[in-house]
Amino acid sequence: MAKEENPEDQEYRARSVALRLLARREHSRMELGLKLRQRRLEASVIERVLDEYEAEGWLDDNRFADVYARQRVDLGYGPLRVTAELQQRGVHTTPECVDEMSDDDWAEQATRLRCKRFGGHDIRNDWDEKARQARFLTRRGFTAAHVERALEHVDQSDD
Repeated sequence: MAKEENPEDQEYRARSVALRLLARREHSRMELGLKLRQRRLEASVIERVLDEYEAEGWLDDNRFADVYARQRVDLGYGPLRVTAELQQRGVHTTPECVDEMSDDDWAEQATRLRCKRFGGHDIRNDWDEKARQARFLTRRGFTAAHVERALEHVDQSDD
């Protein structure tokens, strides 16, 4: 015989699941809500728990965005990709760590990534290789200007 869950059980379950998930890593409100819905919890209970956790400071989209963006930038992703991934997770503001970086910083990041992945040799006359590297950097979320500057770079040690 299946036991019917009463609202207090649902709320307790929602609180404990949400807290366990937040203890592992930061989540956006949308991510956490989705994970709770996947556990077949009532929408009203989920919203109440999420509101309470935001009020307590345990759930914060701005903090999540900052942590997430820093991790992705450290892994070599560009501003377009980081911003798009945050929007997919329900965060529609750009974190400070992304805003603080200038175009020169992003171009430098793209150049470092290119040199690490492909080496810094001269590819100005090799159109196939240039296109391949440009596609890689574009998929990583760098703008066309960042990619162009990275492809123009030639390591002096390669001469």
